[in-house]
This record gives sequence, C-alpha cells and structure tokens, in this order.
Amino acid sequence: MNRNSVSIAAVILLAALIVVAIVSTVPSHDDTETLYQVSTIDALLAGVYEGSHTIAEVKQHGDLGLGTLDALDGEMIVVDGTVYQVKYDGAVVVVPDTMTTPFVAVTWFDPDITREIAGPVNLTDLQTQLDSTYPSPNLFYAIRIDGVFSSVTTRSVPAQEKPYPPLVEVVKNQSVFEYADMQGTIVGFWSPAFVEGINVPGYHFHVISDDRTKGGHLLDCSIDRAVVQIDTTGGFFLDIPREGDFHAVDFGAGRGDELAQVER
Repeated sequence: MNRNSVSIAAVILLAALIVVAIVSTVPSHDDTETLYQVSTIDALLAGVYEGSHTIAEVKQHGDLGLGTLDALDGEMIVVDGTVYQVKYDGAVVVVPDTMTTPFVAVTWFDPDITREIAGPVNLTDLQTQLDSTYPSPNLFYAIRIDGVFSSVTTRSVPAQEKPYPPLVEVVKNQSVFEYADMQGTIVGFWSPAFVEGINVPGYHFHVISDDRTKGGHLLDCSIDRAVVQIDTTGGFFLDIPREGDFHAVDFGAGRGDELAQVER
C-alpha cells in the first residue's frame, strides 16, 4: 500500500470514529436515566415557535414528557409512548409522527419511587408533598400521577403566525378549561435551579384524562386520591435546533419574570 493510500484510509477511519462518537452521545432507548430536551425555555419565551424536530425523532428518546407543537399550536403530553395535542379549543388528538416541535422534554419512564396520596390535595399541597420525597434538589425527576380529581384547571394556547410574539403575550389569549370529577394522568418534571433559562426550574406539569378527551397545561387541581411515581433522572441532553430563529435569539436578557407569568 503506498503513502497516499495509507493517508486516505486514515482519514476514512478518523471520520468513521467521529461519526460513532457523535451518535453515541445522543441518548438511546437503553439510557433510561436521561432527560432529552429540544431547544430551551428561554427560546420559547422569546418566540421561537418553529418546529425543529419531528415527533418521530422525539419518540426515539422517551415515552413520557411534555412540550408544544410547531407554531405553538397547543399543549403536548407524552404518556405511554403516545403523543397527544390539546388544542386551543380543548380538543385532544393523537399527534402524527410527521409533525414537528419547537420545544419538548421526554424520558424513558422507569420509576424509582412510588407513593399514594389521599386528598383533598391541591396543586400547591401536592408540590409540598413531593418536595419531601426527593433525595436531592439538584437532580431531574420525571413525575407521573394517576388519580381521581374533583377539579382540574388547564390551559392551551392558539397557533401563532409570524412574526411570532413572545410567549408572555400569547398567554394573554389562552383558553382556560375547568373540569370536574376527572380521572387522568399528570405528567411532568422537577428541574433543579441551575437549569434556569434552559428548562423550567421547579415543577412543570401537563395533564390528560383517561378517556383522552380533556387536558392541557396544568394550572391547578384538587386530588381525591392518586398514585405518584417518580423517576430519578441524573442525565440531561439538550438538542439545539440546527437552524432557524433559535440562532438569532439574544439569551443575555433574563426572562425569569416572563416565565413566572407564563406558568401561572
């Protein structure tokens, strides 16, 4: 083999190793202890609503989670591997794999802690009870709560058109839904304080009814009884959009006040 052939072979081998290294960094089905996230919460607050990843891609990284759809079209809930959309009018539909998302967080749900809750318990009380469950405030926790609710308050937001307004303006036109005597599943995450700007520090919950006809971003609830499952999740993978508005956002300005308004 001559020197040129050796050089070409070395380049091909190096390129192959680089590809393997890149692929190996993305969480797979075997990595159940990683929270996979597309984009950041500050990008969403700034109006980056254009979908960058397909639902088919997202489903490769988890079977439980939450997010939104292209153009901020409603609220997304991922439970048992199925992706649901709660539209602005309250309708709940299964999301096709071809749709895209600008922001989502999912994980392979593998609970480490299970406990029962006896009500009545509102959302604030629920969070207080959950706080005492975690071994550390500096890890991620995926949370699934299956229960009976005497009341549930949710919201959804309408699809937006460019130029996209910031999220704090969008929620001024949100739809709020009040449900009574509902059985369903709350899906969400606790994220540590150090992810400010990347994810929602503290709690972020979405909910869906057992009959898959009601749901949305959870604003409040009253729990009669429920089973809580918690998955301690030590790893975090951020998948940044490859192109689009994300690359032009000024992330220097803090958006904590905006986030507090949006979450309420």
